[in-house]
Amino acid sequence: MRSLLLAAAVMAASMPLAQADDYASGAIKSMDTAKGEVLTDAKGMTLYTFDKDTAGTSNCYDACAKKWPPLAAAADAAADGKYTLIERKDGAKQWAYDGKPLYLWQNDKKPGDVSGDGVGGVWHVAKE
Repeated sequence: MRSLLLAAAVMAASMPLAQADDYASGAIKSMDTAKGEVLTDAKGMTLYTFDKDTAGTSNCYDACAKKWPPLAAAADAAADGKYTLIERKDGAKQWAYDGKPLYLWQNDKKPGDVSGDGVGGVWHVAKE
């Protein structure tokens, strides 16, 4: 039994650890919705972009960020291809796709909801 446990420990130590907040490596997905194929978080909740953002910079804070929570990244997260990171004013990291910061919408209640698309004429579902 001891050799079996030792073998399992050696195997586990040789495997790379998956990070829960490593969105660029699989936790950001795409899903078919009423708006077509959109990007979602790991739970299938639709991600959005904001027209008032500039490349690599979020302009959604305070009341805006309460309605449109930024897609947070772990402090040690690393960019991966078109999935990049931006730094928010408070130093927190936020995921972006192709330079566009990504957000969730408070009124989406279940995976695949796209009720935030077109809000104020400035919010859009995120697509690859």
